[in-house]
Amino acid sequence: MITENEIAKVVVDACYRIHMTLGAGLLESVYNRVLAYELQRRGLTVAREVPITVTYDGIQFDQAFFADIIVNGCVILELKSVEKIIPVHNKQLLTYLRLANMRLGLLINFGNPHIGEGITRVVNGLNE
Repeated sequence: MITENEIAKVVVDACYRIHMTLGAGLLESVYNRVLAYELQRRGLTVAREVPITVTYDGIQFDQAFFADIIVNGCVILELKSVEKIIPVHNKQLLTYLRLANMRLGLLINFGNPHIGEGITRVVNGLNE
């Protein structure tokens, strides 16, 4: 079984390839589709716009939020195409990880001129 960290390496490499080919500034939806294709091409299982249920006060709320991409059922990818990532984006992904009971997420900003600076690991109990 491939680990979360191994998946992250494949995702980062795919993001580099996509960013080098398409550049920055396209809509998030374009990067979502292309990244899903690229990850599937590399043998990973990809689910897009995955509904996540939230339980509050004993009540389940279906489709409380949608994860942009979940890879191999264990890594959440939160995609952005913005000029600058702000702290709330990291908090958003950490909350998604907690609610989905997953340990690793990648916040990926395709709007950054240098994709390496646009990728942030967010962990929820994962040993680095």
